[in-house]
Amino acid sequence: MSTGSSDANLFDENFKIDEVITGKYARVARLHCKSADESVVMRLDVNTELFPCVVGENLKVVLATTLSLDGSKDDDKGWRDVAKTGNAEATLADGFDYVCHGKIYKFEDGKDGMTINAYVSFGGLLMSLTGPYKKLTPLRVDYVYLLVKK
Repeated sequence: MSTGSSDANLFDENFKIDEVITGKYARVARLHCKSADESVVMRLDVNTELFPCVVGENLKVVLATTLSLDGSKDDDKGWRDVAKTGNAEATLADGFDYVCHGKIYKFEDGKDGMTINAYVSFGGLLMSLTGPYKKLTPLRVDYVYLLVKK
C-alpha cells in the first residue's frame, strides 16, 4: 500500500466480541468488543442478516476516509459508482466482509481524563469507541467508511 492509503486509514484495530445483544430491533445486534490489548472498547450495531456474529469471534476494524487503495479521495463518485460490476478497479472494501459509510459526529472526554469517546453513525447503526487519546487522536468529525472482517 502506498503512503496515501495509510493516511486515509484513521483507525485500525483488532477486537474480540465479548457480548452480542439482540432483540431490541429485528436484524440488528449490538456488539460489545475489546481490542486485543484491551485498551479500546467498541460498541457497534450491525445488520445480522449481512454480518452474523457470535461471542468470542475476532474482528479487524478499520475506519478510513476513502476506499481507494492509493488513498485518493473519492469525492467525485458515490459509493454505488465504486461498486459497479465489470472492470471496476479494486478498492479497500474488497478485503472486508462488512462495509458501511457514515459520519464521526461527536467526541467526549472520558471520565478518567485519560481516555476519549468517539461516536459514529452509519445511517442509524451506531458505533462508539472508548480508548486512550493516543489511539483515537487521528479521528476527527468527518465522513468515514467502516470496514470489518472476521
